[in-house]
Amino acid sequence: MNIKINQNGFFGNMANNGLKSTAEKQQRQAKCQSQVEFWENKKENLKNMECSTVEEIAKKLESYHSYEDSIAAAKKAYNNEQMWHIMDEAKERGEKLAEAAKKNEPKTEEERKEELKNEAIGEGTSGEGLLDALDDLSESVEETIEDIQDAKLEQAEQTVEADIPVKHIDYMV
Repeated sequence: MNIKINQNGFFGNMANNGLKSTAEKQQRQAKCQSQVEFWENKKENLKNMECSTVEEIAKKLESYHSYEDSIAAAKKAYNNEQMWHIMDEAKERGEKLAEAAKKNEPKTEEERKEELKNEAIGEGTSGEGLLDALDDLSESVEETIEDIQDAKLEQAEQTVEADIPVKHIDYMV
């Protein structure tokens, strides 16, 4: 595993929690820097160029200005990309804030009634509603009915035993 410390002092891709926007910014910076370095090297090569005539000096001066313009264009392109990127991020953050604000808006009477209705039939966020209560009630009723039936059966058995006259037969031996 390669661990590098970048300009910000963070390790590897962990700079700013690995945000995609940070990585894209670093790519744009690297691209701009490579373009600037290319044109700077071209300018340095002009210093080594020997000129003996005025036309050669004019050509060298024209090349120098052309390279300076190219460097300025590369920096301007980077700045424009940064500006548009920042504007896109601001727009995206604004949309997220608008969504959050919409969620926190006071509810209309109809929305409150709909929410109460959904909670009552068990579709609410709490997970408990009227349907859950009805299920619990149904189970309780079934258990009570079974208990009553068992009690009646026991009572009937006791009644049957009490209604039968017991004849005592004494056997004499």
